[in-house]
Amino acid sequence: MADHKIMPPATLGFIGLGKMGLPMAVRLIEAGYAVRGYDPAQQALDNLVGAGGTACTSAAATAAGAAAVITMLPDGDTVRRVVLDDTDPVGTAMTRGAVLIEMSSSAPLSTRALGERLAGAGIDVVDAPVSGGVKKAVAGTLSIMAGGEPAVIERITGVLDAMGGSMFRTGALGSAHAMKALNNYVSAAGLIAACEAVQIGAAFGLDPELMTDIFNVSTGRNNSTENKLKPFIITEAYNSGFGLALMTKDIGIAVDLAKELARPAPFSQDVVAFARRALEQLGPAADHTEVDRYLKNLAAKAVGEPRASAQTLKS
Repeated sequence: MADHKIMPPATLGFIGLGKMGLPMAVRLIEAGYAVRGYDPAQQALDNLVGAGGTACTSAAATAAGAAAVITMLPDGDTVRRVVLDDTDPVGTAMTRGAVLIEMSSSAPLSTRALGERLAGAGIDVVDAPVSGGVKKAVAGTLSIMAGGEPAVIERITGVLDAMGGSMFRTGALGSAHAMKALNNYVSAAGLIAACEAVQIGAAFGLDPELMTDIFNVSTGRNNSTENKLKPFIITEAYNSGFGLALMTKDIGIAVDLAKELARPAPFSQDVVAFARRALEQLGPAADHTEVDRYLKNLAAKAVGEPRASAQTLKS
């Protein structure tokens, strides 16, 4: 029945087996679901098969007959293309009564439009973006936000629980994507502020690791001071696994949402402008923690300080 919960050993389609998608799919396999997956990268498909899943030759083949289809793709435009606009679209391949679980970071109003298009085919949509990064994806402890009809979200709680440690129902379809974008905007602002503060402190003579310890027992504490300064930024490793391009995209979604709602949001506009300048200089493959390197390069131009260590510079 369409109102029954989707529980193991139900068949799930998973489209997008990247740094986040693959470990999420593996968690579903470990929970007992029959997972079919698709990704353009052959290595991702091989890894899925190695974990007990089934590789498909197209996104549509992944979706055919599945109780639910999960999309974990770079952006909402890609989701729309795969689901609606491809020659063999996922939306056409899905069975009436199935659920599309849109876990990408997408624009909320576009998600609502997608839901309206699929409703006519009897397909329900839930937007369920995640927070927590690769580490929590591997552990199955992601924070998941879910927007959509309550009864539909109830049907897929088993699916979401297999990938997450906590789930928050945010409201109507699109609300979870709005929440994700706003969360990532706040996180990005905290990251940039932390990097600036450490560099200013170091120039004054403060020890960056001591600064981090003080932040973390004081009012400056945030996700970046707790989880990024010491392992990725102070060391100049810059390899957290989350791309600067994705961070910039998410801030842009938050800024666009403010504009669509006619809300003044000048600081968010400054933050996205900063991120876009950093991305332009550092390149599309840069990790988001490399905003620290961008700031060091600005300092090198302004006051003649050394740039970030040579081994971190991209060709």
